[in-house]
Amino acid sequence: QGLFVNFKRLLEYNSGKMPFAAAQIGLGFRNEIAPKNGLLRVREFTMAEIEHFVHPEEKDHPKFLIIADTSMVLFDRDAQMGSGKTMCISAGDAVTKKIINNQTLAYFMARTQLFAEKIGLATNKLRFRQHLKTEMAHYAADCWDLEVLTAYGWIECVGHADRACYDLKVHAKATNTVNEAQKLLDQPKEVTCIEFVPNRKLIGQSFKADQVQVHALLEEFSQDQLLKLDEELEQHGKAAVGKFEISRDMIQIKTSKKKVESEKYVPSVIEPSFGIGRLVHALLEHSFSQREGDEQRVVMRFKPNVAPVKCTILNLQSNAIFIPFVAKIENLLTAASIAHKTDTSGQSVGRRYARADEIGVPYGVTIDFQTVNDDSVTLRDRDSMAQVRVPISAIPDLLYTLCGRHASDQPTPWTQATQAFPKVDEQPAIKNGTMLDHTPRATFSRPAKPIL
Repeated sequence: QGLFVNFKRLLEYNSGKMPFAAAQIGLGFRNEIAPKNGLLRVREFTMAEIEHFVHPEEKDHPKFLIIADTSMVLFDRDAQMGSGKTMCISAGDAVTKKIINNQTLAYFMARTQLFAEKIGLATNKLRFRQHLKTEMAHYAADCWDLEVLTAYGWIECVGHADRACYDLKVHAKATNTVNEAQKLLDQPKEVTCIEFVPNRKLIGQSFKADQVQVHALLEEFSQDQLLKLDEELEQHGKAAVGKFEISRDMIQIKTSKKKVESEKYVPSVIEPSFGIGRLVHALLEHSFSQREGDEQRVVMRFKPNVAPVKCTILNLQSNAIFIPFVAKIENLLTAASIAHKTDTSGQSVGRRYARADEIGVPYGVTIDFQTVNDDSVTLRDRDSMAQVRVPISAIPDLLYTLCGRHASDQPTPWTQATQAFPKVDEQPAIKNGTMLDHTPRATFSRPAKPIL
């Protein structure tokens, strides 16, 4: 609730402009009677949430067209109570057909879909389930959960709720502050203002210690309620205000007209809320795989942009001539801020490849005997196990292309990024009846055809 408490400061920081959003990440706590299902139901968990404040009658989003064609699998409340079937529909069509309440809610749902795909969650294991009427809070306009299919079934990982104006109104009432934004009108307009003028002396004499409560109740009256109160006082000479009764001489209702250039309102809020632990659990499960034909070889297929370690540095053998090249590549990757891991243990390079695959490292640099001759290394792709030969100086830029400089970047596919480099296993070029053969120890030429 910290973002609601600080709404006025956030609005000032944004120069009073609406709409705007603020985000926070931290620990959440729940009185969970029976924690279970690993990380899925715990008493303490990490949450990240966005509060997007918007005019309650203007919930179109300026960037909606960017994601309008994004396809999502929706499980709306009618399908839950009827056929039990999901539908695949674009965000734009879902808003047009009134399946999703408004553009802003659909925008954040589509962005969540794209985020889930980017970090590596399986697209065919994602769906958005709409809350039933019996599940929604009384103040909510619409709610959708991103659910992910795991070994425990469909689990809620991200909630999207249109919470209307409820939060800011409750905080304003509890703290006796005004949580309002202001909208400038295109043209000034004339409005009727109805306000009450209390006789504080008479109210104080009549209610003594309760006079503060009487004034607070009157302050909460809307203009329509004030008009109704005035009519009742005119007819009966007295009227009820909460549990108190006031007389005609205690209050006056005044009506006036004035021109205004702006109007005040309590903003609505659209809230996407991410359960970080559940997302990590789902990502680990969806990334787990095994090599075909060998169940003992486990591979964590993390996408390169989210893999904790981007690259391993391996030497072909425990040979002293490789040590300077290991240090050189380490320095290059450190200077480029590329997370890497060096494994120069005496085990076979195949075993070390498998060890890197188990922790999800997408690429591996191997220093061999050809490196000593031409300053090039092999770069291995975890998923396809394909290898290309690359100059050491080109390694940082190639890894940037493959992994992205930042987690938000879209990685370039292996085949596209490495097409300029020779494959390690490709057939050697034939020239003048001879061909070059590359081995771990040397490069030599031999006849292209066997000599009989």
